[in-house]
Amino acid sequence: MKNLFILGFVLFGLISMAQNTPTLYLIGDSTMADKKDPEQNPEHGWGQMLPDLMENITIINKAVNGRSTKSFIDEGKWQEVLNSLKPGDFVFIQFGHNDQKFKDSTRYTNPFTQYWHNLERYVNETRAKFAIPILFSSIVRRNFNEYGVLVDTHDNYPLVARMVAKEMNVPFIDLQWLTEQLELKFGPEKSKKLHLHIEPSENSYKPDGVEDNTHLSKLGANLVASLALQEIARQKLLLTPYIKQEVLEKKIL
Repeated sequence: MKNLFILGFVLFGLISMAQNTPTLYLIGDSTMADKKDPEQNPEHGWGQMLPDLMENITIINKAVNGRSTKSFIDEGKWQEVLNSLKPGDFVFIQFGHNDQKFKDSTRYTNPFTQYWHNLERYVNETRAKFAIPILFSSIVRRNFNEYGVLVDTHDNYPLVARMVAKEMNVPFIDLQWLTEQLELKFGPEKSKKLHLHIEPSENSYKPDGVEDNTHLSKLGANLVASLALQEIARQKLLLTPYIKQEVLEKKIL
């Protein structure tokens, strides 16, 4: 098995040299997804920011609002990505926010059973196409208690993503940890700028106002995307050459 794994990466190296412009596919939920009307809409997914932060690579964001590892498969969205994958492509995999929706049978997954096996499926099927999977833990919610402590809301899902990555030798970007540090650096009040805290009549796109501690503002999305890319570079992953130098030099945390 180990020899087959090594052979696969040798073949990947040869394929990469032949493919000048790889494609990066993103699969996940609303925190990663592209949002409509980006010039007016104050909400942005962090995956939406990647085209401005990378170069010489095609980025296709297939993340969709409200999807879990289960519903993304059941609705045929994963098969669409799989059909398009070429050797040398990359796949970012980030789910968890909606897998925990225990009142919705179309989305809920047990973290240690179905969620685990769905992540394994994404990894195995990506590798079968000689593409490279990268697993991500979910970004944190802005959930400070009265003592200024940031309280976790994701239970065991980020842990399972880490465990699957370790067991399957998959690159793992711990966005839970990175975004926790980001929220804490901004603090209970200033961290509102990372999310959607808009008063009524303050923004014409959201005239009724909004208070949303899960989804990201343009500032928040840009910082989260930059942190993800910096961690990719720190781990010296194969995507590193496609990250713009100014992103690597940006001081965030």
